[in-house]
Amino acid sequence: MSRLFIRAALFTLVTAGALLSSACSAGDARTKDSSAAALAIAVSPVAATEQPIARFIRVTGTLTAEEQADVAAETSGRVIATPVERGTAVAPGAELVKLSPVETEASLKEAEANAAQIEARLAVTAAGSGYDVNKVPEVANARANFALATSEFARIEKLLAERVVSQSEHDQRKTQVEASRQQYESAKNAAEQQYQALQGSRARVTLARKALADTTVRAPFAGLVAERLVSTGDYVTRGTKVARVVRITPLRIELTVPEQFVASVNVGQPVSFSVDAFPGRIFDGNVRYVSPALRAEQRALTIEAVVPNSNAELKPGMFATARIEQNTKEPAVLVPAAAVRVVSGTGRVFVVAGDRAEERIVTTGQTIDSRVEIVTGLKAGERVATANVTQLVDGIKVR
Repeated sequence: MSRLFIRAALFTLVTAGALLSSACSAGDARTKDSSAAALAIAVSPVAATEQPIARFIRVTGTLTAEEQADVAAETSGRVIATPVERGTAVAPGAELVKLSPVETEASLKEAEANAAQIEARLAVTAAGSGYDVNKVPEVANARANFALATSEFARIEKLLAERVVSQSEHDQRKTQVEASRQQYESAKNAAEQQYQALQGSRARVTLARKALADTTVRAPFAGLVAERLVSTGDYVTRGTKVARVVRITPLRIELTVPEQFVASVNVGQPVSFSVDAFPGRIFDGNVRYVSPALRAEQRALTIEAVVPNSNAELKPGMFATARIEQNTKEPAVLVPAAAVRVVSGTGRVFVVAGDRAEERIVTTGQTIDSRVEIVTGLKAGERVATANVTQLVDGIKVR
């Protein structure tokens, strides 16, 4: 009985060990499967889509002022006031620099006095109206003498016909008539010369007034003073630059368009651009000018766009990266921007094939909102990973 009991006990122990070993093996398998599932990377795949998109010409250029003037003095003189500084906003006609007016005021008074003297001699008003050569005193006297001599000669002619006066007296009166006529013509001649001299004097008055007005150098248009070039006490001559005034509302942007895109650019087209000073911001404008000829040394076309700048944020001289929308649309393969990984300038996406990620080298094109155009390396309908892209490598398991 004892041997049978021992054999039964041994059989029971062996069977229990086998069952325990089998259970442990099944548990290990399940653990390995769950670990492998846990190691697979979640990628949120999205299918690449194809749709027509607007094409853009990408160009670069520089912002310039709408107007810029180097304002110069138009008369000589010493600077006695400089009411503006750099950055001062000025209206049209605002005073920029004031020159001493002493000499020009004296010249104006002298010119006005000379003109007034001739006007008095000719009996005309300062306004220049009412000039009549026969009303000039000298001319009026000569005319009266001529009229008297003519009347006397007519009377003598009647008396000669009646033989009351002699022929010699008749001839004498005739000579007097001719002499008075000559005096009358001479007086009119002198009066005309005086009148022309008056015109010259009035012109000198006009020049003197302008010279006096030019002692105040004024802004030619509304804008900002970019630079003041003289100081109080400086002596300037005609043509000396005293200030630089710029208008920056609106601005211009001068762009260079490659030859192959010349046919796609027209006046009125919208232009969008960005500048380094305002990362992430897009500014808009419209093409105003298209050059009629290409620059031979660059084989490129120069265009100019007008850019609103009401807040004066943009400054002349800023470098701009712009794009000009073309009139045609072409189909393109688009993927979310999160799917594209750029390493050392090379674009990569990971195509999800089953439970594996396949790395693709792609060429990217335009960015449309939050999507990127894939020019080569991917077809429409293929699914690409959009999550945890930086953790992916070629062939890695994904979920």
